[in-house]
Amino acid sequence: MGSLSKPSVSIVIPAYNEERRLPLAIRDMRGFFGPSQTSLEFIIVIEKSKDRTVEAAHKAIDGDTRFRVIANDVQRGKGFAVKTGMLQAQGDIVFFMDADLSTPLAEIGTFLSILMSDPTIDIVIGSRAEAKSQILKKQTWIRQNLGRGFNHLVQTVGIRGIKDTQCGFKAFRLRTIEPIFTRQTIDGFAFDVEVLLLARKLGFKIVTQPVRWINSPDSKVRIWIDPLKMFWDLIKVRWIVRRTLKAKSPGSAP
Repeated sequence: MGSLSKPSVSIVIPAYNEERRLPLAIRDMRGFFGPSQTSLEFIIVIEKSKDRTVEAAHKAIDGDTRFRVIANDVQRGKGFAVKTGMLQAQGDIVFFMDADLSTPLAEIGTFLSILMSDPTIDIVIGSRAEAKSQILKKQTWIRQNLGRGFNHLVQTVGIRGIKDTQCGFKAFRLRTIEPIFTRQTIDGFAFDVEVLLLARKLGFKIVTQPVRWINSPDSKVRIWIDPLKMFWDLIKVRWIVRRTLKAKSPGSAP
């Protein structure tokens, strides 16, 4: 892809117990962008893990100053890790993506093109549910159906028109970060719904973009536990957002 000097780009990657996959992702990112892409910053936020994810990350970075590791001293969830990184980002465009790189890095160029071609667009989110999406390796039957059920319920909480809130590949203009992520409260996997609902309520323009996607068999979503927590957060999310916006009106100081 071409030079990324304008706009500058931040890439936030949450990680938990990723001693094996994260070094591979770091290797792929360093190889894909090459050492000349100096306008990039990579922020890796590691939740307190049971393995040596932090040490493995530093070893894979090997002194590359574009990378920063934030080691949270608690394990609160993916949403908390993403929020931590997003509020530290300085790029004009800020991505967050999963540590398994299930959406290929080449999609970054497409998302940047969309944002640079239309200044009225604030947020671009990847979608696996569009006709032009390419699912190169599918989830198991049960995960697919849990995801479909979740997305059907999402339509009832005010995010109509977005068929896939949970794809872990999203891009935000820097101007959206503080208003949205200082208000985010959900730490678990349902945080995407809260973030998108906040974005809608705050008047930011969101567009969806079909992506290529490869399912990782090592998903961190615990099949019989996390969906229940996600559904419970989904039930509460409209009330949470309403309460948050009332307590902290748009434009007020953090």
